[in-house]
This record gives sequence, structure tokens and C-alpha cells, in this order.
Amino acid sequence: MPDYRRASVPGGSYFFTLVTARRQPILTRRDIRQALREAIEVVRSTQPLRIDAWVLLPDHLHRIWTLPPGHADFSNRWRLLKRHVTHACGDRYNRVDRMTNRRAGKGQGTLWQQRFWEHLIGDEADFARHFAYLHGNPIKHGLLKRVQDWPWSSFHRWVGPGVYPLDWGGAPATDALVVGE
Repeated sequence: MPDYRRASVPGGSYFFTLVTARRQPILTRRDIRQALREAIEVVRSTQPLRIDAWVLLPDHLHRIWTLPPGHADFSNRWRLLKRHVTHACGDRYNRVDRMTNRRAGKGQGTLWQQRFWEHLIGDEADFARHFAYLHGNPIKHGLLKRVQDWPWSSFHRWVGPGVYPLDWGGAPATDALVVGE
């Protein structure tokens, strides 16, 4: 069995990828989006975090989080977030034919893959690469031709302050970036 080792840097910034179980294309549905918003509010009330950037695609999501000084436990935050969404929407998306004994024993449902991928952001250049990769992800997956047309990301939040021009179309260096998809 693999020995999973997670980065643990208090106050660190992290890039995450979470995927639905069997790549179900459900994350952009209204009820899932609402449950994700509620889950963030619930989790933040007891486990603070700053969401620097995010994108929601039909079968996966990416987030960049920065944890407060002294905090390094992002795994528990994700566990709580996934659990909230599963409890809020799981009845509509639980698939009996995909339920394993292990999942049932853990009360997991069939909405999410069990694990997630994380990367500890090393410096400003690393942050910028992941920031651009995340926002350009809808284009990478062929969902549209212009980033500005994707409604489920933090892209527009960064157009106002001038981080991106409205017609930004993706970073040329994103092809070299390897992430957990």
C-alpha cells in the first residue's frame, strides 16, 4: 500500500485537485454549487482558510488555499467540506451500483473520489503558475474558447484589480505544469 505523505506547513498556500467518483460530470449543477458554497461557510466558521483562487469543472475542481499562521491541517477541512456536500446532495447522487463495502463502512457515498491531490506552493513563481493553470483549466478541457465565458471560477474576481485582462486566454507555461488530474 502506498505511503501517502502530505505537506504540512503552517500558514502555507496549497493547490488542490478534487475529483468526483468515476468522474461524474455533476459539480456545476446548481444544487452541488450551493452545497459547496454552504460547506465553505460552515468549514470556515471553525477552520479558517483563505481561498486565493478556484475553478469548478463538471467532474473536478481546483482550489488554492492559504491557511492562517499556525494552521496546517487542510485534510480535515477537505474532509468536512466533502462530507457537508455529500450529506446535502448525496441522496440525489448516491449510486447503489457504485457503493463498495469500504465506502459504505466509512459513510462516504459515491459523490467524491476518496483522496485528493495537493501541492504545497513553494514561492511566488509557483503560485503564479498554479494560479494561471487553475484559471485556464476550462480551456484546457475544451469547455470553451475564452476564460471570461466560464462562470464557475474566481477569474472575474481578479479582472477587477487588474491581475488579469478580461480577454486573458490562459498562460503559455501551463502546458509544462503537472498537476493531479
